[in-house]
This record gives sequence, structure tokens and C-alpha cells, in this order.
Amino acid sequence: MRLRQVALIAHQVAPITAQLKTVFDLNVAYVDPGVEVFGLKNAVLPVGGEFLEVLEPFRDDASGARYLARRGGDAGYMVILQDADSYAHRDRLAAKGVRVIAKNPEGPYRFTHFHPADCAGVLMSIDSIVGDDNWRDRKSDWLAAGRDWRRHESGESLGVASVTIQSRDPVAACERWCELLDHPARTGGDRLEIPLERGVIRFTAPVDADGTGVVACDIEVKDPDATLARARAAGVPVAGGAVEICGVSLRPIAV
Repeated sequence: MRLRQVALIAHQVAPITAQLKTVFDLNVAYVDPGVEVFGLKNAVLPVGGEFLEVLEPFRDDASGARYLARRGGDAGYMVILQDADSYAHRDRLAAKGVRVIAKNPEGPYRFTHFHPADCAGVLMSIDSIVGDDNWRDRKSDWLAAGRDWRRHESGESLGVASVTIQSRDPVAACERWCELLDHPARTGGDRLEIPLERGVIRFTAPVDADGTGVVACDIEVKDPDATLARARAAGVPVAGGAVEICGVSLRPIAV
């Protein structure tokens, strides 16, 4: 299993993608009309072989709009994982009582979205591409980003190394995700994380009043200092070695 995509949600997509371009040299590769069924519009940006997605609700009754209101503003929204057979995970989790809130009925790209209340307050999806035996390859196909996403790759940002989830009980949240993903945790000192074949899922105590959701990512870059300098020059907030975009701390780290 690998971490493949992290979704952010904002009142407006354009200002967020502009900041991601300025600071991390990320380019919009795909706008997916399929997310309109959820009352959302989006932009998907390649980060090496992983992806950041920015979502914007356009209907007041969209679950994303309610989420924005609850979080009090732009925020991290969703963790998308990839494995060889996402439907096998769906069946396994459904048997444990984990609620499925969305799935695609057919086609080579298969996804299952699981209810945040059953996933320690985070919207999670496990996806797969039928017939892709090379899905572990760093830059394997990813239909959620379109078929030509490689043409839009960044020259500066090379991967999404981790995602961090906040919880009022981070130990319990980590244990829950270990069960959901059927992966062991790695602990020691302040470390509380689940290492995947590619990428790491971390858990932390609350950093805001809501206390749930995605709050940070590590972004692999060629030059972390240059990335932070671009953020400061553009007036994008920097704190603790991380850039604050869309309510999420994006930490540039050296490859």
C-alpha cells in the first residue's frame, strides 16, 4: 500500500493552486468533472509520483461545504491510498462495519470512500487501477490525475513523503488506522506513525480547535531553503520550517 494523494479543501481553488505554484512549482495537471457529483470542483497537481488535490464546494449542501464550516476555514480534507485491489479492502472493512459512502461501479479506476466517523475523523479512500501490475512504480499511472499528468510535473518538488492527522486521542487514532489498513505502527519517543511501502501516515495531538483532519504533509524538494525563501518572498506564511497553505503545514524536506 502507498500514499498516493492528499486532498485539501478551500473556499476557492485558484488562490491555493497559485500559492502551490509559486512556492513548490506545482502545476495543475487535471480538473476532474467526476467530482461534481459531490458538489465539488477540483484541481490535481503532481508532486513527483504523488499528488495534491485542491477541492472547492459549489453547493451549500455539499459535505465539503459543511466540512469547511466545521473546520473554520480552508483545511486538509482527505487521504487517498493505493493498493493492488481496493475492492478487497472495501469488502474487508465493510465486514468490520466501516461505512462506505462512495464507490465507483465500473471502469479501470476503482475507489472506495469510507466514512470519516469510522476513520478517526478523516475521509479516507483506498483506490486501485485494474490490470496495473506496476502500481508500485514511483510514477505509475494514476487516472485520478488524468492520463497525461507527467507532462505537468514540477522541476522542484519531487514527492509527498508523509501526511499527518490530528486527533484528541492520537494513540487511538493510530491504532484505528492500523486496523483499517492492516499495517503495524512504528512508535518511539514522540513518533506515532504507520509506514507504508511508499509514504508515512503520522498522528499528532490537536493543533486547532476542531481536533480532527489532515494538518500537515512533508514535501520532498530539491532545495528546502529555496522553497521557504520563495514562500516568504510571496508573503505566504512560514512557521517552524513549514509553509502554511490551505490550513495545512507543508514542510519542504530534502530528498
